[in-house]
Parts: sequence; C-alpha cells; structure tokens
Amino acid sequence: MWQVIGQDKILALLDHSLKQGNIAHAYLLVGPHHIGKKNLAINLAQALNCDGPNPPCGQCNSCRRILEGKHADVACIDLAYNSTDSDSRTKIGVDYVKELQQFANLPPYEGKCKVLIIDEAEYLSIEAANRLLKILEEPPPKVVWLLLSAEESHLLPTVVSRCQRLELKPVPSEQIQEILTHSYNVDPLKAKFLARLSHGYLGWALSALTDDNLLQQRTQSIDRLSSLLTLGLEQRFAYAQELATLLTQNRKSALEVMQLWLSWWHDLILIKGGCKEAITNVDYEAALKKQAKRLSLSEVKDFTANLRLTEKEISQNVNARLALESLMLNLPRKISPGNIHG
Repeated sequence: MWQVIGQDKILALLDHSLKQGNIAHAYLLVGPHHIGKKNLAINLAQALNCDGPNPPCGQCNSCRRILEGKHADVACIDLAYNSTDSDSRTKIGVDYVKELQQFANLPPYEGKCKVLIIDEAEYLSIEAANRLLKILEEPPPKVVWLLLSAEESHLLPTVVSRCQRLELKPVPSEQIQEILTHSYNVDPLKAKFLARLSHGYLGWALSALTDDNLLQQRTQSIDRLSSLLTLGLEQRFAYAQELATLLTQNRKSALEVMQLWLSWWHDLILIKGGCKEAITNVDYEAALKKQAKRLSLSEVKDFTANLRLTEKEISQNVNARLALESLMLNLPRKISPGNIHG
C-alpha cells in the first residue's frame, strides 16, 4: 500500500496509470521541503517494480530492497550525493547526470523498470539540465525519471514541459496531529504543538520527533529575527549580509529562515485581527502579543508584504544582499525593554 499521507488525488492518478499501464517516462514532484516528495518517489519506484497483486505492497523482495536503498534498478542523486567533506558544492554537475544516463541505457537487472530519482532538481547546473533535457526528449524504454523540486521556477521550462507534474499539498494540521498521536504514540499535547508548527509538512513533524536540533534552531532563529526590531541599521545590514551568505552556501536553510520569518509576521496580523487562536507559533503567544501592541496594523501589513516580495525576488535570483538590505530599510524600528521571552 502507498505510504504517502494526505495526497489522495496524486495517489488515485498513479493507481489509475499503473492499472492502465500508462506511466509517464518522467514525473516532476513539486512541493516544499519536508512535504513528502522523496517518500512518494520511493513509493512509486516500489510500485513500478512490485511483485505483489496490488502495488506497492511493501512486503515483496523488490519493495523491501528499494526501501533499503539496495535495489539494482533504482538510483537516486541529490545535492548531498554531489558533495564531499572538502568541497561543499551548490550545484548538481553534468557528470552525475551522465552517470544516470549510462545507468538508464542498461536493461533492468533485477526488476521490471529502472527508476532514476533526482532530488533537489532545482540545483542542476545549466549543463546538467541541458544534458537531462536531451535524455527526456528521447527516453529509453523501461525507464522512469523522477525529478523532485521545492523551487520549480529554478528548473529549465523545457525540462518541466517534458515531465508530468505532480504537486504535493500541505496536510491539514488536524490530520498530522492524528497521525502523530495514533501511529507514533506521541503525547496529544505535543502532537498538537508539532502539527501546528509543521505548516502541513508531515515530514517536518516526524523529523522534530527525533531531532531536537530542529526546535532549537527554530528558537534561535525566532529570537534573532524578532530582535531585529530593536537594532540599528548597521546591525540589520550585518544580518542581511549573513543571510545572503547563507543563501549561497545552504539555500535550503536560508529559505527555511525566510519561511519562519513570514510565519511570525503572519501571526502578528492574526493577533492584530483578533484571531490569536489561529497563530502558528503558539509557544510565543505572549511575545507576539507584546510585539503586536507596539506595531500598528499598517506597519505589520506593509512589512509582511515587503517580506513576501523579497522572498519572491530571491526565488528569481535577484541580488540577495541588496534585496535583504532593502527589506531591512522597511522593517519598523521599535525600542523594546526586555527580550523576546519576557
């Protein structure tokens, strides 16, 4: 059975395609980080090679070997695969796509179909993307390509046009809470808290169960971002430079910081509008209320709009440092006694 939760329309489409024998030669799985793209890709690879009557069964030898990463006909590369201890790369190079091409040109060895997964496909270099485009234009038989991307706009439009697009949607927080409580035996209060923070990304909630660093990093980021209201322009510009540098070194982490910042200011709008029960950062409710009192509704709305615009500009590869410095100029400045936890 499918192990993907909350994506019923996609699963129904894939089930129908499998039964009709009408599988596309390439799929583009689109959605935010932690939404479940990799899980769906592995599940689809299982379904294409499953020996059971209702694929993916999850129990046959092929399904188990694919889940363990040991199947001879399933290959996956991503930015981590493309890195070494001494060379922190920011692109997936053409040599790795050539390796996949050579792999694809061989007949299946132990399964029915070769499945080639490119996670974080937005990081393909121009040369790698063009090489992939040529492969997708003349696909070999019994090969399915799965491209996973959190930033679809960074892919070549011609590559996107050669794929069947599947967009994964956030899962309602109530459903995530139920899964955490009943499937993972999480305390109901903790499950509710993690479900609220997850933004509908089940993968994030599951990671937070085992990785305390996720919540610690969130706390550090919120404290830093919120303190910007009380800092001078020089300190704000220093932070803009720091975040711009992070974008070049670890784009995923930097974008997660931007998303956290957006959620904070969205919470301020909700509080100003009398909807505190809908806020995301429930553990910071007191701090949000204090900050909301010191800001006018127009200030909150205007900066939130600027923040969204900056996020969009960064996704379109404008100069990140200049965009973030401009954002800092538009950030309201309020002198605050005490700290964010006060």
